[in-house]
Order: sequence, then C-alpha cells, then structure tokens
Amino acid sequence: MKLQRRTLVMAGVAVAAGGTGALVATRRFQLQPVMSEAEVAFWAGEFEGPNGERVRMADFRGQPLLVNFWATWCPPCVEELPMLNRFHEVQAAKGWKVLGLAVDQPSAVRSFLVKLPLNFPVGMAGFAGTELSRSLGNPSGALPFTVVFGADGALLHRKMGKVSDADLAQWAELA
Repeated sequence: MKLQRRTLVMAGVAVAAGGTGALVATRRFQLQPVMSEAEVAFWAGEFEGPNGERVRMADFRGQPLLVNFWATWCPPCVEELPMLNRFHEVQAAKGWKVLGLAVDQPSAVRSFLVKLPLNFPVGMAGFAGTELSRSLGNPSGALPFTVVFGADGALLHRKMGKVSDADLAQWAELA
C-alpha cells in the first residue's frame, strides 16, 4: 500500500514538473487578466477616423460592442474584415456596434479602405492601439485581437487571432 501511494505521488510530481515547462512556454501567448483600469481607460479613449472625424469610445457605450484591432499589413486581419463587416450589417438591428481600431499608418488605412470599404467605424489607433490591446489582455500586442463589451460596458470576451463564424455566432447571442 505504501509503495502504491509513493508511486502515485512521484507520478504526480513528474507530471507537474513536466507540465511547468509547457505552461511557461505558452504563457506569453495566453490572454492575460485585464488591467484594473483598462475598461475605464478604454471608454475614455478617442481616436481620429479615416476622414478626420472623432471616434469616441464613449459614444458606443450602452450597446454590445465588438472591437477589432487590425492592420493593413496583417493577412489574418484583412481576411476577417469582410466577416466582421457582415456581422455588423446583420447584428446592427439587434443593437450591436462594431469598431475597428487600426494599428497602422493613417495613409495606409485610408488607401486600404478605398479598396475594401467597411460599413463600421474605424479609428486610427496607431502605436497607442498596441498599448490599448495590451491593457485589455493581449500581452504580446499580436494582431488581430478582438474584444467584446456588453451593453453595460464590461469586457465579456477576448480573442487573440482571427475570429471565426462560430465566435461571432456565440457573441451575437449576448445581445
């Protein structure tokens, strides 16, 4: 009996030790907890739109909001934009808002939007967008990065990487 217990304890220690390396290796790319004031800072934020208009985060409060951090030089970002545009068109009647925050040069974004117009607002976030995404739980600042806020302004979901139709369907049920 003592031998079996000792074997089980040793096996558990070995599994835990082996798993630690994998945990450390993947931690850098895992979503991290939101910084304490991140949501407050987000809702106080403001960016310039592609045509010089003000894009104030506070104007989106009170409705479910999907925010997508993207760039013109990011292939998965460009691939998911038409899907996000469709989500916006279908879900707007249910109160949803979609906002794209371009972590890119304004001139590149303007040229891109001529080729692929979007029906949802875009803010020129630049480098500040990378820092904002980090504060919302994206430790590496990788793109694309998507966050979903509830109508009450609380952060509900975060997704690092390209969104899928399944992600959008799940989020649509929140409204």
